[in-house]
Amino acid sequence: MGASTVSAKTLATWTGELLAQLPAPSGPLAAVQGRGREALAALPLPSRHQEAWRFTDLALLAGLDLPPSGAQSSGITPDGPAPEGTSPQGACEDKPPTLRLQLDGRRDPLSGVVLPPGLTRLSDSELVLALGHTLAATGCEQHWPVELNHACASQLLALRVSSRAQVSLELVSDGATGLRPLRVLLILEEKAELQLCQRLTAAGSGLTSLVLEAHLGRGAKLQHGLVALGQPDGALLAHLAMEQDPESDVSLVAVSAGWGVSRLEPRVVQVDGSATTTLRGLQVVAGDQIADTHSHIAFGGPEGQLDQLHKAVADGRGRSVFNGAVRVPRAAQRTNAAQLSRSLLLSDRARIDTKPELEIVADDVRCAHGATVSCLQQDELFYLQSRGIAAEQASALLKRAFCEEVLRELPAPARLWCPFERLLAADGFESGPAPAVESGPEAPEGEAG
Repeated sequence: MGASTVSAKTLATWTGELLAQLPAPSGPLAAVQGRGREALAALPLPSRHQEAWRFTDLALLAGLDLPPSGAQSSGITPDGPAPEGTSPQGACEDKPPTLRLQLDGRRDPLSGVVLPPGLTRLSDSELVLALGHTLAATGCEQHWPVELNHACASQLLALRVSSRAQVSLELVSDGATGLRPLRVLLILEEKAELQLCQRLTAAGSGLTSLVLEAHLGRGAKLQHGLVALGQPDGALLAHLAMEQDPESDVSLVAVSAGWGVSRLEPRVVQVDGSATTTLRGLQVVAGDQIADTHSHIAFGGPEGQLDQLHKAVADGRGRSVFNGAVRVPRAAQRTNAAQLSRSLLLSDRARIDTKPELEIVADDVRCAHGATVSCLQQDELFYLQSRGIAAEQASALLKRAFCEEVLRELPAPARLWCPFERLLAADGFESGPAPAVESGPEAPEGEAG
């Protein structure tokens, strides 16, 4: 009780102490920083008394020392293998041009970088019109994590992908400590195609704040793979907001592990329907970690498509949370939406909270959702052991098979960043037998039509 009281008192003053440490607003986001700091000062820190945050304990923030991140950035990251498909000039004949950039939120990621064909930097006038538009369209422009990013980020990556261009982009944010605010704005013109691979890692205690906006024009395609591997004394707060015009296609695959506290909020709006959205998520927790995914998909017109699969693995005393909201208003006739949450519980002390949601007003739709929570099956473990596979290896094989359904859909470069062994190592998984709980049947799917 005493520790909880101390944490609560410390968190009550956390925002003020953070704002006092921040340098004066500067850079291209100076005006945004000013507005964000005013808003953040007026907003209470999210607490478990709020419905949207009732499973997400932010007490970890109270113990973080948050000086500005000391990570270095000079445009192209100097370490790691060259992006797949690149030549010394950054392109090759049979693959789209690939650009790898390092983001730290403090320096211009495009300083000294020559952009490949199909990519241009947004001008100041374009920034005024575009920045925050998708956040507003997806209803999250005033969320506390977004205002936190507004208050802290002095730099951003703002790019336009030209019509009919095919581009591959890798964004790397590695090894930072302290406060790391990242801001990305992408505009895809008509029939533009972008493969975006994004890697977030942490070297120790700190807070990573990510806000990404993407607007897809008619017929545009975005394939986004996000790999976020943190530390037990680190926190991740991320908003991924996407706005789709008709005939556009978004595929988002997000994998997170290792963070003491992480909260990922994918938010997608199909402006006039007739678009396709594919969401894949995997979060892995162990120890005392908390991983929370709150997704929100809204259909603004007819004949939209959604295919969402969220997976979670919880060990130790870890807690995994999923809340997936799908909104189908009357204008969204002939929508086809499927949402499934599947979770694997590896410890009697771990906890899974999952809540898929469908809100349907239209009467000519095909929508389904379901949720399952299970453990490693004893008959499957016995079968593998009867074939000469050791118990620990058999358990690892089943866990790998569970995760691979999401991992295999990462874009190729991002998949190399996230081998299964590293994913589990990031969380310090406990070895041992599966918890003695019975696996329930899969939750029935509901349909409306």
